[in-house]
Amino acid sequence: MPTRNVVITAHQSELIDQWVAAGDYQNASEVLREGLRLVEQNKIEFEARLQALRQATHVGLVDMEAGRFDSFDSPQALRAHFAAMGTEVLGT
Repeated sequence: MPTRNVVITAHQSELIDQWVAAGDYQNASEVLREGLRLVEQNKIEFEARLQALRQATHVGLVDMEAGRFDSFDSPQALRAHFAAMGTEVLGT
């Protein structure tokens, strides 16, 4: 496994020392590997959410171009529509 030197803040160093002393991790390398796993997982989840948003946007644009949308004359009408959708989805 390659060795790397990294610069961390005093606060980060204290956190590592605390977690190792508490027995949460065996050493600083374990703490850093766990942190990198979390960053990687966050990036994967972010990309999945972004892809889902892109797909939903595409579907919405296609629907609009095909004339599949509703228009509302007032904010109250829009609120009523959302309330009805909520009731339909939640079954209340």
